[in-house]
Amino acid sequence: MRYVNALCHVRRLVLLLALAAPPAAAHSDACPVPGEWLRPGDEPLDSSELLGELAARDVVLLGEQHERVDHHRWQLHTLAGLHARRSDMVIALEMLPREAQPALDAWVAGELDEAAFLEESDWYDAWGFDPELYLPILHFARLQQVPLVAINVTPELRSRLAEKGWAAVPENERFGISSPAEPAAAYRERLAEIYAQHPGGDEEEGFERFVAAQLVWDRAMAAGLAEAGEAGALVVGLVGQGHLQFGHGVPHQLDDLGVASRAVLLPWPAAGADCEPPPTDVAQAVFGIAERGEPASSPPQLGILLAPAEAGVTVQSVIEGSLAERAGLEAGDVILRAAGETIAQPGGLIAQVRRQPSGTLLPLEIRRQGEVQEVLVRFPARDDDARH
Repeated sequence: MRYVNALCHVRRLVLLLALAAPPAAAHSDACPVPGEWLRPGDEPLDSSELLGELAARDVVLLGEQHERVDHHRWQLHTLAGLHARRSDMVIALEMLPREAQPALDAWVAGELDEAAFLEESDWYDAWGFDPELYLPILHFARLQQVPLVAINVTPELRSRLAEKGWAAVPENERFGISSPAEPAAAYRERLAEIYAQHPGGDEEEGFERFVAAQLVWDRAMAAGLAEAGEAGALVVGLVGQGHLQFGHGVPHQLDDLGVASRAVLLPWPAAGADCEPPPTDVAQAVFGIAERGEPASSPPQLGILLAPAEAGVTVQSVIEGSLAERAGLEAGDVILRAAGETIAQPGGLIAQVRRQPSGTLLPLEIRRQGEVQEVLVRFPARDDDARH
């Protein structure tokens, strides 16, 4: 099931945002100031010296909260600094599965414009977050001719591996990715806290599937990073920070794959009223970013929880006060078409919502209790947005 909005699939968002919150641990006594690099538990770092040190690594991992535009600006700044010191660089992306690699190659080669790239990479179904957050990085890669590598797998493959087990999926159907190393106990504890917040989160069997799916995710990305570095280039991975903190997740799987020359860098709330000093072992270095409160990118949201259906997508629940509730959508409705286009997956509806201008109506064709009818969703004008 997924919350449909212009940014994401909710299962991914809930997981990563929960993981991104720093858990209790031994802390240093200071937060970084805006624009400052800090080694947790230590003194501020000289940026030139740090980037020089990082450029000698095999893999550098740049964490993010996916919806934060300032995190992506920091990533771009860091990529540029690393590229100035190490031109043989590859940028590895959590955002896309391996099937999207031809689209990435064509993009870097200048064969696709933005619209064609988003279509050929299946961006909205594969990822769902606003592409405007990532396009500056994609343009940087094309301008500098830096290869882009897709290191994720599709949700379908992730489900197969998590539910049926690795032995049940032939190597050629899982891109040769080997089975994951067992997670550290602390990582399982963090995942247990997240799973407990999910509906039905008290089921032991369900939790084990949840952990298995997370390990597939981590191992797939680690394998992609390791493979991208086989030719000796510096591999810089853009990955949700929940997969990186405390040496768990992807770093743990990289260790198992023999990639020891790596570093994790994280954006961190800068010194201020809400500052939480970084735990000493959260990453090799953090960069201070001034908190803005709300995410900087806030496209429209319908506010519904969806599940796939044989035809269309089924509304599982409707958020109180949302655009969907105002339009009269109800749990149990099946959305068949949006603006005249057939909806086969949640990502198709995400794309429609993303394109919807403020102050307009989005017609939805739905089936309710066997009868097909139309519902009109009104997207407020910008002045109305400010009041809500």
